[in-house]
Amino acid sequence: MPEMTFTVRWPDGRVVEHYSPSLVVHDHLAAGATYPVAEFRDRAATALGIASERVRARFGFACTSAAASLTDIDALAATCPDRSTVTVLRLHPPLPQES
Repeated sequence: MPEMTFTVRWPDGRVVEHYSPSLVVHDHLAAGATYPVAEFRDRAATALGIASERVRARFGFACTSAAASLTDIDALAATCPDRSTVTVLRLHPPLPQES
């Protein structure tokens, strides 16, 4: 199962790399896109939930690293002011057609 990272810039300027056990994040986030914090959190939660379920289907248990990524995202999102945005800087690895 190919894993990936997605690097984002939070409203306070922090650049953080988050982990996913699946490339499914490409279906929910776009490199270079800016999202309101709540929307970014929801998109990331959806992608990480799907990724974790893919791990469960293959190995019989959910991915704790995906859950940890979402916990980190939730903690960072909770510190952001209303109407602030998150910018997706990088999705790595890119999908083959994006290389």
